[in-house]
Amino acid sequence: MLYNARNGKVKFPDGVMEYIRFGTGERQLVLLPGLGDSLRSMGGLAIPMALMYRTFGKDFTVHVFGRKYPAPEGAGTREMARDVKRAMDALKISRADLVGVSMGGMIAQFIAADFPEKVNKLVLTVTCPCPNPTLEAAVGEWEDLARKGDHTAFMESNLRLIYSDRYYLKNAWTLPLVGALTKPKSYEPFLVCARACRTHDALSRLKKIQAPTLVLGGEQDHCLSGDASRLLADRIPSSELVMYPDLGHGLYEEAKDFQGRVLEFLLRS
Repeated sequence: MLYNARNGKVKFPDGVMEYIRFGTGERQLVLLPGLGDSLRSMGGLAIPMALMYRTFGKDFTVHVFGRKYPAPEGAGTREMARDVKRAMDALKISRADLVGVSMGGMIAQFIAADFPEKVNKLVLTVTCPCPNPTLEAAVGEWEDLARKGDHTAFMESNLRLIYSDRYYLKNAWTLPLVGALTKPKSYEPFLVCARACRTHDALSRLKKIQAPTLVLGGEQDHCLSGDASRLLADRIPSSELVMYPDLGHGLYEEAKDFQGRVLEFLLRS
């Protein structure tokens, strides 16, 4: 099995957190995915996830954590950060490098600020420290479509806002099929997490982050804006910023050098 890839669950008194584990390295790496994680279970995704992020499998043992479920109404990104910390403790991950994408990056900010002893290095990809008009517009559009239950339109909006125009035009033909295959049984977990994104505010906590931090942003980010990445880098003491001029929120999939750049940063002494 690829890099020992497997699915697992951490059970808490108040819920369950799914995770994927893969890799053979001695160092620990925690990956926190974005808002889309709330639409599906991680069950059966261990091998696809290990294939997607195989760049990290040799040097790290990787854990990809989902959101805890059932998702409590009103839960925010800081509470979700505490859940990830609890899961790390349960799995005896005393300290790890931390990579957060989009909503995962929001959660990662609070982990690094509130539990600095858990984080070695931090990578924040296409994420933001606080609400802004771009975030409100994008997430608000998705919430409206989720409430209507129009999953094809929901996926079209995701594809259009997350990816570059070139990627969108190349893949728009798949929308009817993708919409039919990926519609969740319930949008409630998504709506809880969407609200957590819109109310996320770690701005006052960023100065508490001690970990060396890499911030990656896209100038064409139609979900959070490129300025959100610049604000993060400006407020985090030991940070460096890389902006992709021609990419947007989906740069973690579209940028060919994304994983190599992250790996180089994590392994740098």
